[in-house]
Amino acid sequence: MPELVIDQRRRDLGGLQVGRVLPYAQHRMVGPFIFFDHLGPIDFPPGIPKSVDVRPHPHIGLATVTYLFAGEIMHRDSVASQQAIRPGEVNWMVAGQGVTHSERFELARAAGGPIHGIQSWVALPREAEETQPSFAHFEREALPLLEENGAAARLLAGAALGLSSPVASFSPLFYLHWTLPPGARVKLPAGVAERAAYVVSGQVETAGSALAPGQMLVYSRSEEAVLQAKTPAIVMALGGEPVGERFIEWNFVSSSKARIEQAKADWRAGRMKLPDFDDGEFIPLPPEPPPPPAGSPL
Repeated sequence: MPELVIDQRRRDLGGLQVGRVLPYAQHRMVGPFIFFDHLGPIDFPPGIPKSVDVRPHPHIGLATVTYLFAGEIMHRDSVASQQAIRPGEVNWMVAGQGVTHSERFELARAAGGPIHGIQSWVALPREAEETQPSFAHFEREALPLLEENGAAARLLAGAALGLSSPVASFSPLFYLHWTLPPGARVKLPAGVAERAAYVVSGQVETAGSALAPGQMLVYSRSEEAVLQAKTPAIVMALGGEPVGERFIEWNFVSSSKARIEQAKADWRAGRMKLPDFDDGEFIPLPPEPPPPPAGSPL
């Protein structure tokens, strides 16, 4: 059986429902993956308010990976990128020493339509945490595809199944999108320190246990990680080598608490450049939580 099963926690982000999977209290990371959100699925009517958009906000110490199954999101950032992402494509943004970006549902606002996808964060290794920020977009056709017995595996990042992605990751990892017909059996890469599979849709079985949409399976290193689709299914598989302990606060990730405090101060004081081609608005730094009352347990 898997080492751990994590159920997504649904929340509303101003009109967009997401399922938060990572970080999880009992298992904060899978390899370098420190954040994993299932966006939607939702079908927006035309004319949705701008408040549904993800307004400009900052990051440090990580790379963001955006991948869609349906819909379109417009990305703008502080390294002069402006790029619409569509199903099957990858937006890979390296925050490094600091970047800001927005994500806007402009097509859905104009014409209505769905949004369904996954957004994840990959923590950078210590030697790359302060790298220069950058952005890269990869078309569907540029991402390696393996098809066997009706199952299709698209490699979004890293290396797996004899494939290598053009996405330039900073540490050993893999990130796969599997489309499985009923009865298909697939194996996660072996010999990887940490591995997990997330069921986007359909019913999947592993070691005799049924798994439902919205569940992430975390496997131990020693076990053979085999999945069998009981119905048509979409599964995201991810993992890699750990990069060490990371602190995460709001949108900041770092191996240093002091570095996060500096990033918070920089954002609060307006020292981080806002995205090019955007309208100048931004998400303020959330207020600090109040200290516990005197005499209460910590």
